[in-house]
Amino acid sequence: MKLNKMIDHTILKADATELEVLQVIEEAKQYDFFSVCINPTWVKLASEKLAGSDVKVCTVIGFPLGANTSEVKAYETKDAIHNGANEVDMVLNIGALKADQDKEVQKDIEAVVAAADGKALVKVIIESAMLTDEQIVRACKSAVAAGANFVKTSTGFAKEGGASVHAISLMRQTVGPNIGVKASGGVHSYEEALALVEAGASRIGASASIAISSQEK
Repeated sequence: MKLNKMIDHTILKADATELEVLQVIEEAKQYDFFSVCINPTWVKLASEKLAGSDVKVCTVIGFPLGANTSEVKAYETKDAIHNGANEVDMVLNIGALKADQDKEVQKDIEAVVAAADGKALVKVIIESAMLTDEQIVRACKSAVAAGANFVKTSTGFAKEGGASVHAISLMRQTVGPNIGVKASGGVHSYEEALALVEAGASRIGASASIAISSQEK
């Protein structure tokens, strides 16, 4: 199994410099990763540098807390697409989910899906390590009902942790075969990535992408 085309090569730290982002872009081209996942401020640069390659530009919306208003997330989505994003990974409203406000959660995702308007793929970050199994299931159902293309485990910024085989398995079970499932947060090795893929992940978000694909070889 070639994992490189399942990897979103990621640099989302707040202090990432232009030089570091350019390095990630070059690595993504060299190793033929699926995409680079970068903060919105770098989307235009990535789009320019990746022109002519098949590496996609992925960015994050309402990141990392998910607590922006839906209007802000929608604007951020439109802006990212205007600057060249092919995929947007939005953080759902975690507080609303935990308060059983599923209609609000769904409406929030719908705002981003509508703003993307089919021009970019929408992934919904549910921050699974913060949730119970029941909340993971509800989050996934809201994402599917809202028309999202993917559900994703984690921002990688929560102290509770990142992707787990259990969460991926539950997410895949909930969304069925036709919605993407992205494992991100704390994926450091080929073995870890493979276990997540076997559990149902169709995409891996990682900053250790080179280590993962090198171990595969």
